[in-house]
Formats: sequence, structure tokens, C-alpha cells
Amino acid sequence: MSGTNELVQRYLAAWNETDADARRAVLAEVLSEDAVYTDPLVSVRGRDGLDATIAAVQGQFGGLVFSLGGAVDAHHDIARFTWHLGPEGGEPVAVGFDVAVIGDDGRINRVLGFLDKVPAGV
Repeated sequence: MSGTNELVQRYLAAWNETDADARRAVLAEVLSEDAVYTDPLVSVRGRDGLDATIAAVQGQFGGLVFSLGGAVDAHHDIARFTWHLGPEGGEPVAVGFDVAVIGDDGRINRVLGFLDKVPAGV
């Protein structure tokens, strides 16, 4: 389970990484090449698609950070976790719940995201 927790932590680190080259390096580490990411606002395939999604989110919510909203719950090749987006140490402006499927290569190959709290106008 600690390996899964670490994987999720690194995945969230990619969402916080503002240097494009460093972010792509983290995504290569934690995400299968043809991984699929789906949430209510977007569905993309591959690291490049998720990288573009992350860049767009950062453009919209500059200065805010993603953090775990609680413990990572995992079994077999599946992990679920709640995340917060907000000012570091402050009240989150967005809260979501993701389910990640981990492939045989030990990297995430699918993320299914749900938005529980979103700021007005999103």
C-alpha cells in the first residue's frame, strides 16, 4: 500500500509542477504512455493530453496547489483518493475524488475523476 500511496503523491506532484519539462518527467514516471484521464470537464488519452490538461488547470487556478484530502484507499490494482485544490494550508476552492487504475508496469493507466466542490463559473 505504501507504494500506491507514493504513486498517488507523485501523481499529485505532477499537477503542482509548473515547469513543463519537469512535469512531463513526473508524468512519464507515474503514468503509462497511453493512460486515459476522464473527469466531468475533459477526457484525454496519453501523457501529452494530461500534460496539456494540467497546464490549462494551472492557467486557470494559478497559485493554488493540489493536496491529498485524506488517506489513499487501495486494493489490488485500484486506488481511490480525495484531493483538494486551494491556497497552501488554506480552505480548498475545489474538492474532487479520483479512482486510479494501476497497470502491470506499476504506473497509473486510467484515472476517473469526480468533482465534489467547484468554484462558481467553472
